[in-house]
Parts: sequence; structure tokens; C-alpha cells
Amino acid sequence: MCNDFRLKAGIEYLIETFSETRVPLRFPAGLPNIEPRDDIRITDRSPVIRADGEGAALEVMKWSWPGPTGKPVFNFRSEGRRFAQGRCLILADGFYEFTGAKSPKAKWLFTVADSPLFAIAGLIRDDAWTMLTCEPGADIAPYHDRQVVILRPSQWAGWLSHAENEAELLRPLAAGSLAVERVA
Repeated sequence: MCNDFRLKAGIEYLIETFSETRVPLRFPAGLPNIEPRDDIRITDRSPVIRADGEGAALEVMKWSWPGPTGKPVFNFRSEGRRFAQGRCLILADGFYEFTGAKSPKAKWLFTVADSPLFAIAGLIRDDAWTMLTCEPGADIAPYHDRQVVILRPSQWAGWLSHAENEAELLRPLAAGSLAVERVA
């Protein structure tokens, strides 16, 4: 499952893209310095947007919280669940899947074909977040048996505000929506 993603977009582009939602965006800890990164891995910190009483807040938080056995919870199945609180948007412009039985595995970069920036549906618990997953769509199925829930900018406000039907959002994109290339 996804344990590595990419965010090369700068803070100005993130703000500009989020402004299309018409939801006010705050920065509770001040405007973060977000460096372009090819690899964001489990336990790394990255920007997420969460709903707050005045619109939305962009904060930098840790990826994963400790599970009951102590292992990090970095992906969380969405099927059959309702998410009444803690929703967030994990900003990304690519994510990776790995194939092969042993190291070094092949590394595949997935991007959304018609959107340079997207979000992965997520949940916040305390000061950490996890990615929501669903059954794989046609573009991911040859590479993995699960996939992250990808939200286009037009879906961001609906996810944060609970305005859109969860079942409509928590599913794979249509075939041909993702571009894929081998990067290692």
C-alpha cells in the first residue's frame, strides 16, 4: 500500500489551488515553509488541510499514529465506515507503488492525468494523520490490491464539509484518470 508520496508544489500554488474551493484557509501556526519533496514517507511531516470552525486550516503534521500493536497506522480502509470527524486533505502531486518480490523493487509514480495537484482523503487523530484506502481502480490494479482515495480539487470542500456523499468520494477514479511511469 502507499507508503511514499510526492509534493513538489510550493505553498503559493497550494494556496492558489485551494482558493478555488472558496473556503477560507487559515494558517494556525503561521505560513509554513514547504520545500518541494520527491519522497514523503511514513512518520515524515507534511502539509494537510483540515476543517475548522472558520473554514479550513493548513498545518504540517506527522504521517501515521501508533496502532494498538505499536506499529504505525499509515493507511486506513474506508469501506463500510463513516467519518464524522477528523477528515483532512493530504496534499500531493504524485504517489508511489512498488512491485516485485524482493529488493530492489520497481518503483512506480502515479499522477492524476488532468490535475497537477490533488489530495488524498485522510483522517487526523491527535497531531497525526493517515491515508484512506479503497479497492483498486483499473489504473492501480496491475500494481497493487488497494489504493489511496484520490480527491480532485473540485471535491475538496465536499470532503471537508461533509456536503458530498462519502460513498461517492471514497472510491477509485475512473480508468484512465491516472498516469503511471516507472521511476526506479
